[in-house]
Amino acid sequence: MLASSAVFRRQQFLIRSLGGFGDCTHQNRRQQIKAMSGTSMEADAENILRAITPSLDPKRHKGQAGKIAVIGGCREYTGAPYFAAISALKIGADLSHVFCTKDAAPVIKSYSPELIVHPVLEESYSVRDEEKKFTAERVLAEVDKWLERFDCLVIGPGLGRDPFLLECVSEIIKHARQTNIPMVIDGDGLFLITDNLHLVSNYPLAVLTPNVNEYKRLVKNVLLAEVDEQDAPNQLLSLAKRIGGLTILRKGRADLICDGETVKSVSIYGSPRRCGGQGDILSGSVAVFVSWARQQGLVIDGNLATSPKNPTVLGCIAGSALLRKAASLAFENKKRSTLTTDIIEFLWRSLEDISPAH
Repeated sequence: MLASSAVFRRQQFLIRSLGGFGDCTHQNRRQQIKAMSGTSMEADAENILRAITPSLDPKRHKGQAGKIAVIGGCREYTGAPYFAAISALKIGADLSHVFCTKDAAPVIKSYSPELIVHPVLEESYSVRDEEKKFTAERVLAEVDKWLERFDCLVIGPGLGRDPFLLECVSEIIKHARQTNIPMVIDGDGLFLITDNLHLVSNYPLAVLTPNVNEYKRLVKNVLLAEVDEQDAPNQLLSLAKRIGGLTILRKGRADLICDGETVKSVSIYGSPRRCGGQGDILSGSVAVFVSWARQQGLVIDGNLATSPKNPTVLGCIAGSALLRKAASLAFENKKRSTLTTDIIEFLWRSLEDISPAH
C-alpha cells in the first residue's frame, strides 16, 4: 500500500513537472488554466464581446456589418480559407470573399454558395519565367480593384509556400498597408512574414496569430532566443515591441494577446479535441471583431474602464473567447468526433448567449 502510494505521488509530481493535468475533469482544467494565466491579465472577454458586437438595425444596408476577404487557398489546401471565410459570415459579417488560385476556386465554391470566390492567384508551376512579372502585376491589379471595399483581410489560410505566390501576397500586403486596411495574418502568411518582418513592422492594424511552432520561429528569428514559458507574458511583450506597432495573439492553453503596451489573457475553457482548422475559425472571427471594434470607434463604458482601447487587441480578445465557447459547446455534443465544421455551427449560439440579437 505504501509502495503504491509513493508511486502515485511520483506520477503526480511528474505530471505537474511536465505541465500536464493530474485530474482530467473540466472544472480542474479550468482552474489550472486560470491559475496559469494570471487573474491580473485576464480580459473581461464577455463584456468586450457585448460592447463591440453591433445591434441589428433594419436601417443598415448590406455591407455595414462587415466585408471580410481571405487571401489564401491553393491546390493542396482548400479547407482553411473556407473555414476562415464562412466563420466570418456565421458570426455576422455581411460579405465574405476568398482570393485563391484557379485550381482551388471550384472546390471552395462547391463548399458554399455564400462565399464570393476570386480565382486570381497563381503558382509557379502555371507561369513561365518570362511571364512572371506581367502575371504578378495582373494579380495585384485584380486584388487592388477590391481592396478598399474590405474592412479586414485574413492573409494565409491554405496559402501554401509556393515562392511566386508568396511574392504576389507580399505586394498585396504592401498595398493593404497603403490603404490602412486591418489584416489578420495566420498559417502560411506567418511563414512569409517571419522572414520578411518589414511587411508588417510598425503597422498598428496588423494582427499575428501564431500557434506553438509558429511562435517558436518568431521568437527565434526576432529575439534570437528560445520560448520561455516561465516568463511568457514578458517575452511576448518584448517580441511585440521588437517587431513594433502590431498585435500578437499567441495561441495556447490560455491565449495571450499583446500590442507592445499591454498583455491580456483569455483562458475560457474550450475543448480538449484539437482537430485541425480551429486556427482558421479564429482568424476569421478576429477579422470580424477587429472591423467591428474599429468601425464603432468603441465607446468604452464604466464596466470596461480597465480594458485595452486598441481595436486589434479588443478584436483578438473577442475572437478568442467566442472560439473557445463554441469549441466547448461542440465538444459537449460530439466529444471525440468533434470537427471544425461542428465548432463553426456553434458560433452563433455562443455569440447569442453573450449578445442576443433582438
